[in-house]
Amino acid sequence: MDKWSELLVSYDETEVHLVKNILDAENIPVVIDSLKIRPYPVNIGKIGEIRIMVRAEDLKKAQAVLKIMKNLSENA
Repeated sequence: MDKWSELLVSYDETEVHLVKNILDAENIPVVIDSLKIRPYPVNIGKIGEIRIMVRAEDLKKAQAVLKIMKNLSENA
């Protein structure tokens, strides 16, 4: 059984799906965990958090990919 580690916590669904797609392209399995209730756009505290989880053995690679992604967006 795989152990999962938290890579990112966000309140922005678009950001979460962008990161997920990039990690998928790098063959890094991703689990998205959220307490959001879909019909209600509540972003208060823990209810609004969306977590991206990766396998523990993929955490360093995923962090490197995320760093490159952030550097590219800052320089755009």
